Amino acid sequence: MPSNLDLELVSLTKRYGSALAVDAISYHFASGTYACLLGPSGCGKSSTLRMVAGHESVTGGSVLLGGRDISFLPPAKRGTAMMFQNYALFPHLSVTENVAFSLKMKGVDAATRASRAGEMLELVDMSAFAARLPAQLSGGQQQRVALARALITKPDILLLDEPLSALDPFLRIRMRAELKRLQRELGITFLHVTHGQDEALALADEIVVMNNAKIEQAGPTRSVFEAPKTAFVARFLGSHNVISLPGGPIAVRSDAMKINAPAGAKMEGQITNIEYQGTHVALTAAIAGNQEVTALLPDQEFFGAPKELGEAVGLDWDPQAAHALTA
Repeated sequence: MPSNLDLELVSLTKRYGSALAVDAISYHFASGTYACLLGPSGCGKSSTLRMVAGHESVTGGSVLLGGRDISFLPPAKRGTAMMFQNYALFPHLSVTENVAFSLKMKGVDAATRASRAGEMLELVDMSAFAARLPAQLSGGQQQRVALARALITKPDILLLDEPLSALDPFLRIRMRAELKRLQRELGITFLHVTHGQDEALALADEIVVMNNAKIEQAGPTRSVFEAPKTAFVARFLGSHNVISLPGGPIAVRSDAMKINAPAGAKMEGQITNIEYQGTHVALTAAIAGNQEVTALLPDQEFFGAPKELGEAVGLDWDPQAAHALTA
C-alpha cells in the first residue's frame, strides 16, 4: 500500500440549492486512523464523505490529502476509494472480475489483474469464491468482495458509507472485527460513516459527532464518550443520562447511577421500566421536572435486591461521574 497521508477538511461546505447540508466544518485526521463520522440521518455525514470521495461537488472550503488540495479532482485521481452501502457489485461478473474491474478500466493486462485480484481476495478470505457470481454470495461475502475491489486500487484512504447496515446483527459484529483487522494490517486511514453508536465505539480511534450540518464534538473515541460536551452528544452516544439541574445540565453515565433508599439520596425517582439485558438490568425512573433517568445495574446486584414498577428509589452518583454540559 502507498505511504499514509493526513486528511484535512478546511471549512468544508455543501449546499443543495438553499439547503445547507455541511456547514464549514474543519477537522484533521492523522494518517493511519480509523475514524467514524457519527450522527443522525440528515446531519451531513454522508455528504461529507462523498465530498472527500469526489462523488459530490464542494460548495466551499477544501479537502486536503497530504497537504494537496484534492477538492476538485475526479475520484480516480484523489488517492481515495469508496465502499458503498449497497456494495454495487456487477451481477454478471465473477468475484475475480468484480475485484479487478478498476484495473481493467486502467488498461492493466489480464495476467496482472488476475494476480492482484487474487491477492485481494486472499486478504479478505474470499479466495474460494473467486469464480462465483454476486448472487451466489451471502451479504457478508458480498461485503468482502466490495472491500477487495476498493482496496485493489491501493488507496491512501478507504471511505466506507454505512457498510454494515445491510447485515444481520450477528454478522455485523463479526464484520466489525474484520474491518478493524484489515485497517490494522493495511495501516491506511479508514473514514467510516455510521449512525450506529455501538459500531462507532467498537471500531473508531476517533469519532466525529455531527448534528445539523456541523461538528458537535470530535476527538479520541474514549475521550468523547467519557466527557460529552453537549446534551445532544451525551444522548446520541447513549449510556448517558442528561439531567437538568438549577446549576445547568449534567451528563451521568447510566452505569454510574446508584440505586439507594430515597432518604438522603441526591434525588428521588419512581421506577417506570425494568429491562433485563443479560449481564445487566436497565432500570428507568421518573424524576422531578418530567425527566427520566436510567441506571444500568449488574444483573446479580439487581436480582439480589429486586425492585418493582412504581417503587420509589433514591438515585445517587459519585461527583466525578457527572460532567457539566454546555447545552
